[in-house]
Order: sequence, then structure tokens, then C-alpha cells
Amino acid sequence: MSPSAAGEVAELVAVVQRNCDLADAAYAQELSLCTYLLQMREFFRWERGLPLHAPPDRGEVGRWIASREARWDALGDAPEPAFSPLPIGGGVDAFDEDAANARLRSSGLVYAAGLGRFRRPEFVLAERVQSQAREGATVLVTGREHARGMNPPMAVSRGDQVLVRRDVLRRWLGTRVELSRLRPSAEGLAAALDAWRLGDGEPQATLERIAEIETETLILHELGERRAAALLGAQWEEMLVSLEGPRAEIVARAIRDLLADCLLTLPALLERDASGSIHFWFANFEGMRRHLAPALPAAYARWRSGDRAALADAIEAGSAHWLAQARRMLDAWRTGASAGVAAISDELAGAAGSRPPSA
Repeated sequence: MSPSAAGEVAELVAVVQRNCDLADAAYAQELSLCTYLLQMREFFRWERGLPLHAPPDRGEVGRWIASREARWDALGDAPEPAFSPLPIGGGVDAFDEDAANARLRSSGLVYAAGLGRFRRPEFVLAERVQSQAREGATVLVTGREHARGMNPPMAVSRGDQVLVRRDVLRRWLGTRVELSRLRPSAEGLAAALDAWRLGDGEPQATLERIAEIETETLILHELGERRAAALLGAQWEEMLVSLEGPRAEIVARAIRDLLADCLLTLPALLERDASGSIHFWFANFEGMRRHLAPALPAAYARWRSGDRAALADAIEAGSAHWLAQARRMLDAWRTGASAGVAAISDELAGAAGSRPPSA
């Protein structure tokens, strides 16, 4: 069945949103207070459909958070949430996105479901913007989202499909533009905004234009992840699922991200001379990735001074280095299971410097 009537779509949206709320109820409290409040602020802005350049009222946000938390409490705190089947085609399992999309094909909607970081369930129902075939994958780009969780990923790849959520990207870009006003000296951010000529035109339209540009960067990263997966094999995902404790998974995911970007994202941006995207990539080079790879921002500083070769050399060296480190992790897992990976992750994070970040 292709849900075309408003009532059918509304029922589907309600079920998907309830499943999103169940996942949030089970996992939201694991966040730090600062991260939690920032994500809830943006979740409020999405639900209310507020303009990205307009700061929401703090009092109203506070009342909304209290109401949302009460809803989560009412949904229960079972360790294994019971996600509802989708009300299409006689009922589709909440994680069977292939069956759901087969029934939604003519509706202009895209459904995605899976396990994200730390095996957190993720669901989304969004409007399809474009579809293209690249490097053996189907790349789907979505726009307006009808149902989502509080901390959605901007892009994800599963199997032969890459999903880029442009609305999530656009909203995240809005928060970074806000940051640029608070921290005008943030490395790379001001340069990226200058390259995008942010001051030209109406703010909402400008954000849309930037989101369209940076959609390609997200696609490149996900295709880079696919190249990394081909080099590492299926056991990499088996290893991630088996890891005990968040630290080793954070390091492992950071290593794969670095490998993906050194294999494809950064070489492609450099070859295209996409200066705005390069500046923005480094403006958001944070957390464990930056901690593990200090050579990249050092090379970026030289690139900004006109030394293009320095960045190209650092990227090439990075692709070999991070492939070797990922394979070391796999070897440690094969011989020592989760403890072996933990030892490697502690070694790598400790070798990069003191006080490693948690993400």
C-alpha cells in the first residue's frame, strides 16, 4: 500500500514518532547535561518548526523539556523497548526498512531504521529530495522530516544504501553559524563562512544553499566509509558490536572516520579546490578524531598559508596510517576479544596526548 491519504500518513508519522520517543526514553539520560540541553533545544526548535536564525524562548523550552521528559517516563523504562510495527501493508516490523520503503515508494517518503552509535535505535520518516547511484550505492537525500529522535545522525550507510538527512545538516549548520557569532575566532569556521559568502542574502535561504553544498561532503564521507569497509571486511562490524564499554567504540569509530576521510572526502575536496568545505571540515574536526590525528590540523594551517602539498601529503600518509591502525585493532580483537581492542584504543588515545576526549 502507498499511503497517500492524509489520515494514513498521520497514523504512520505517529507510530514512527512513538518509536523515536521510546528510543529517546531509553538512551537520552546517558548524555552529559550540557549535551542533553543543547540537543533538546534543537529538538524543540524542530518540533515547533521555528526559524533556524531565531533563538527559542528559554522559558518555553524549559516547559517543553519537562513535558517531553514526562512523556518519556510514561512510556516506561524497560531495558528493551517494544517498538511498534508500521501501519502499512498489514504491518511492517519497525526495523524492516526495505519492506517499508517498498510500500512507500510512490508516496515521496523515505523510512530509515537501524542501530546507531552504541547500538542506539534510530528511526526517521522524511521526504525524498533526490536519489542517485554512486560507487555501487544508492544515495538518498531527504528533506523535511516528519518523525525523528532528539539526536539524529546527519548521514548513515547500511548495505548498499547511503542516506543523507539534509534537514539535520541544515539545522546543525544553523547552530554552527550561531557559534560563529559567539566565537568569531573559531579555527576554520570564519574562513568557511567567508568562502560561502554568508552575508549575502536572506539567512534561511543562505543556510539552504550551504546545506546543499555540504550534502556532497557528507556523501563523500559515507562513500569513504564504504571504501574503508571493503578494506577492513565484515569482521569490523562484528568487532564494533562485541565491544564492551564506550571508550573502545569511540576510538574505533574515530579511526574508521579518519580512514574514510583520508581515503576519499579530503582528497576529493582538495582536488576540487572546495575551500569552503575544507575550512568547514576542519572547523568541525573535534573530539577523538582531532585528538588522534594532530598532524591533520597542522597540515591544514600550512594549507591556509599556501602550502597545498603539505595537506595532500598529510592526507596520503593518514590513509595508510589509519588503515594500519584499524587492522591492528582487528588483529587485537581476533586474539583478545574486547580486552584486546581496549588495550589498543588506550594505547592510541594515550599516545596522542593527555586527557583524551570522551567523543
